[in-house]
Amino acid sequence: MKNSTMRVGFLGFDGVNALDLTGPAEVFVNAADLEREEHPGRNIYELLVIGLTPGPFKAESGFVFQPHCGIEDAPPLDTLVIPGGKGLRESATNAAAAQWIAGRAAATRRIVTVCTGIFGLAPTGLLDGRRVTTHWRWAPRLAQQFPALRVDSSQLFIKDGKYYTGGGITAGIDLALALVEEDRGMRTALYAAREMVMYLKRPGGQEQFSEPLRAQTRSADRLADVVAWIDGHLDSDLSVEALAARVNLSPRHFSRRFKLALDCTPAEYVEQARMSGARQQLAIPGCTIKGVATSLGFSGADVFRRAFERRFGIGPNQYRERFGLPLAGVRSHAANLEFR
Repeated sequence: MKNSTMRVGFLGFDGVNALDLTGPAEVFVNAADLEREEHPGRNIYELLVIGLTPGPFKAESGFVFQPHCGIEDAPPLDTLVIPGGKGLRESATNAAAAQWIAGRAAATRRIVTVCTGIFGLAPTGLLDGRRVTTHWRWAPRLAQQFPALRVDSSQLFIKDGKYYTGGGITAGIDLALALVEEDRGMRTALYAAREMVMYLKRPGGQEQFSEPLRAQTRSADRLADVVAWIDGHLDSDLSVEALAARVNLSPRHFSRRFKLALDCTPAEYVEQARMSGARQQLAIPGCTIKGVATSLGFSGADVFRRAFERRFGIGPNQYRERFGLPLAGVRSHAANLEFR
């Protein structure tokens, strides 16, 4: 786990997709904020926007970015992020980007592409023979234009050596969270996800067409997968024994690793996840206490009522009367985790 400042550079150009750049950047900012709160004076990430051409550049959306520096005077980087956008499909922009990336690759620890940003990296030949992904709509063109690449359009993101490729705009955020987890561990990544009101690991499969994302980068991701599985299966057996069995650990070893990673016990996390789910469901008009209890794995409505009152100091009916509003959106239970 690195404690020194890691410089992350984002290549900017006319016709960039703004969210491809700003989405991952916000992940690094949130992670740095947590570290700074707990260790005043520490700055784990320095973010730079690097202009491919002199002066400001305009995104597809019309937003104008003022880069920190240009490619001529860009300092050494720990991580280079190449956003996508229609600008990279213009030959002059593409050629300039590829030439600069090729010259910086050897001295850069990891290189990341978001969505169609891979079209700026692929011409360098650095991805030849590697497994990669991009947005599903552009994957056939990528495979045809660069046949040496092993294109898998189903994946949200893929790591192959020091090269990371993301499948789409929001997948770039998922990928950035994985990078933070590599650098600082699951707790910091989970904090960043919480701040952005999203999953650290979207539970389930890895298809671009599906909602969820499963971890791909580290063996330690097993615990993150368990957290995601809990959030998606609140009506299941979530005992320590059942959860430990999912990752082939003894209950004692699993509990110790879970506590170390998330600063709470598995039972505490499960209770908090279920109570978060309860509050969301109670805001839905027409839901019943029995229905909520069943969907959250409680043996009965009375058991649920007692657990809810123990947690919040009032019963579920009283809570709904005071705070019940139409549900505006479903948020990750993992994102609601309160660190202590």
